[in-house]
Amino acid sequence: MDFKQEQQFVTSIKRYVSENLSLSQIDDEELEEKIEEIVLERIGTEYCSIQQRVSIVQQVYSSIRGFGLLDSIISDDTITEVMINGPDNVFIEQNGRLFKMDKHFESQRKLEDVIQRIVGLAGREVNQANPICDTRLPDGSRVNVVLPPIALCGPTLTIRKFSKTPMTIEKLIQYGSITQEIADKLEILVRAKYNIFISGGTGSGKTTFLNALSNYIPKDERVITIEDSAELQITGVDNLVSLETRNANTSGAGQITIRDLIKSSLRMRPERIIVGEVRGGEALDMLQAMNTGHDGSLSTGHANSTQDMLSRLETMVLQGAEGLPLEAIKQQIASAVDIIIHLSRLRDKSRKTMEITEVVGVENGQIILNPLYKFEEDANSTLEKVSGSLKRTDNKMINDFKLKLAGIRTEI
Repeated sequence: MDFKQEQQFVTSIKRYVSENLSLSQIDDEELEEKIEEIVLERIGTEYCSIQQRVSIVQQVYSSIRGFGLLDSIISDDTITEVMINGPDNVFIEQNGRLFKMDKHFESQRKLEDVIQRIVGLAGREVNQANPICDTRLPDGSRVNVVLPPIALCGPTLTIRKFSKTPMTIEKLIQYGSITQEIADKLEILVRAKYNIFISGGTGSGKTTFLNALSNYIPKDERVITIEDSAELQITGVDNLVSLETRNANTSGAGQITIRDLIKSSLRMRPERIIVGEVRGGEALDMLQAMNTGHDGSLSTGHANSTQDMLSRLETMVLQGAEGLPLEAIKQQIASAVDIIIHLSRLRDKSRKTMEITEVVGVENGQIILNPLYKFEEDANSTLEKVSGSLKRTDNKMINDFKLKLAGIRTEI
């Protein structure tokens, strides 16, 4: 049975199951058994390998109770990202490279059904009145949905998969993102409660790095995490509270924003606040939290450089507090953020830590940065492969008062 025959066979089995079984009265296990019986009966004397038979059963079951075509993609650990641009165009990222799959959804209706199942699992809604939705899969993978008429090519679904095992600093060292020396310095900064901001472009590994960095938080501290869709995998902290935003319902009520959650978290006696990503006016609330005794807080943001991250923070704060003088905003940022770690995805698709910079203060209306480590390419770099490492600059760390408060005498 070739691929085309297999797909025709799967379609006919799905039609038969839908028309002849009372799906609402059958549990998952029983349904799978009945599908297997029907497949065996229909195959008859035609040759079909065991592997192909199992595949047919899984495809039929997935289309009825699972995520259809997506089930096999999601279960493949080598795939890190899935991009679906309408029913006919399915792209995946594998080993840092993009590929178009030869598989597709049967129809736009089938793709919309899968999207509704995914969104419904997290208690979210997406429809023509509310065509954009951020949510997550049960395994923590990040999901973004955009429906027509906003998406002109049909329903668009993007899934950023996360590793089933939480990221650790040891893995970052193994992947060449940082060295053991840098890891030791970062551990000191986290334990000394420096406020750390991780910046980088899309897909540069900000959330992954944040997950790894959180492993250095002492186990006896109370930590509050705040996210649009829960994806942080913080382990080792017993007193952990995870908060997630909520979209408005169909009548426009019930929305819970990141700003709401930050304000609420301040009444929950947090020792550290971790905001998964700041994108707008919530930046002001996050900075104020950092400035009011919640040292050791962590967050991420999209930017092309450390300087660009500061500019974006200024813009985001202005969104949350129109009329606030720019000088006051710069002062707020400089006093709240201690360290910026900038990540980048390079030309060979590898993810590297490009810079670790100290935020010193404000001088002549400008925020002063003090680069401590910078990535430098070495002679082994080529157009296809980047080779290099983070190098210590000649600049000494200026704001070492938190190190002294923590009783740490080590130089960063």
